[in-house]
Amino acid sequence: MTFRPYAFLMLLALGATPPPKNALPSGFVYLSDFAPTVIEDMRYATPHNFVGAPIAGYDAPKCVLTAAAARALARVEHDLNDAGLTLRVYDCYRPQRAVDAMLAWSKNLGDQRTKIAYYPRIDKSQLGHLGYVAARSEHSRGSAVDATIERLPVRALPPYDPSAPLHECIAPFKERYHDGSLDMGTTFDCFDPLSAMDADAGIVAASHRQALEAVMHRHGFVGIVGEWWHYRLRWEPYPTTYFNFPITPKP
Repeated sequence: MTFRPYAFLMLLALGATPPPKNALPSGFVYLSDFAPTVIEDMRYATPHNFVGAPIAGYDAPKCVLTAAAARALARVEHDLNDAGLTLRVYDCYRPQRAVDAMLAWSKNLGDQRTKIAYYPRIDKSQLGHLGYVAARSEHSRGSAVDATIERLPVRALPPYDPSAPLHECIAPFKERYHDGSLDMGTTFDCFDPLSAMDADAGIVAASHRQALEAVMHRHGFVGIVGEWWHYRLRWEPYPTTYFNFPITPKP
């Protein structure tokens, strides 16, 4: 599209406000505008993920969702706050370009740097076949979220150190990486059968998974069998559209 400075000046002369540089597409919002107390631990904008590097499309560590999903998640957070808990979200809207990058990583069998932390018992060549990595993601429709719960007040923990030794995602709770989350049986993005909702992850982890599932279901989210952290708004506004716009800083 050709930039026409005279048109821009005409807008200013008429008193119109030009759109902000990093405005989101219509129907999408920043979660922090609806639920500012939710902890946004946006892993794919950082090296702290199974790829081991920031992923394409995550230009800012911000949770972006459809307005409907953000409003529903705000109600989840309200209920959790009343119980002395809070949400921690790891991923929200995911650009299709990020999904493509994840799929490409899964096919690069020579890169095994993050194996112990994310797929200690699975051969990397099987990640796609088993559904842990795919060509499409519900996240790209804008109404899915990866989340956990933790107690209030939030503890101040050391920041993630990418040079530190990795921790096995299926190890006992005391031996796993700690980000403040309650014991859920595995860490986030653990590509392992133990991450399944019906897996025998222990009594404590099972109770925490059930608590997360209950509050998410109460406000319209549905989960999937293989990942305790993944939820999608049941009546999502874009059920067949996969978006590719990047996640940018708030204007």
